[in-house]
Amino acid sequence: MNGLIVFVFIGLIAGWLAGVFMKGSGFGILGDIVIGIVGAVIGGYLIGIIGISAGGFVGSIVVATIGAIILIFLVRLLKKA
Repeated sequence: MNGLIVFVFIGLIAGWLAGVFMKGSGFGILGDIVIGIVGAVIGGYLIGIIGISAGGFVGSIVVATIGAIILIFLVRLLKKA
């Protein structure tokens, strides 16, 4: 149960940070959590391909934020098409 709470908390922080970096209007708490969690999956996959290891709480937030930024960028790109 603690792992799930930490995962959701990391998703919330990462989604919020990605919204700040991408100059968005914000996605709300639930939106930030979803974007952060999906971003964590994307970021973890990409970091794994590159071969970099990011451990710990801060490393997880950084990886999830990078993935969330990529996710927001791709969604905005698809909306314009």
